[in-house]
Amino acid sequence: MTKEFMTSGVCTPQINVTVENGILTKIEMPRRGCDGNLKGITNLITGMPAEKVVELLEGVTCGPRPTSCPDQIAQAIKACLAEMGE
Repeated sequence: MTKEFMTSGVCTPQINVTVENGILTKIEMPRRGCDGNLKGITNLITGMPAEKVVELLEGVTCGPRPTSCPDQIAQAIKACLAEMGE
């Protein structure tokens, strides 16, 4: 299942995640954001169990902000899993 997630509090306004059989198979940030960092994060987490990615990234902050791109990725995955009933 692919979920389009509208972010909050970060540079990239949208994150698209695809989870299949509990595995994060694809992640895209189609507009803005720190291109190199987001590509690196994507390369590291693609293919991992979705719940493990949430465990690793949820709660990561960016400077004084209460969230970050990694945290928003975790929120996108959680939203996808919720829609899937997992």
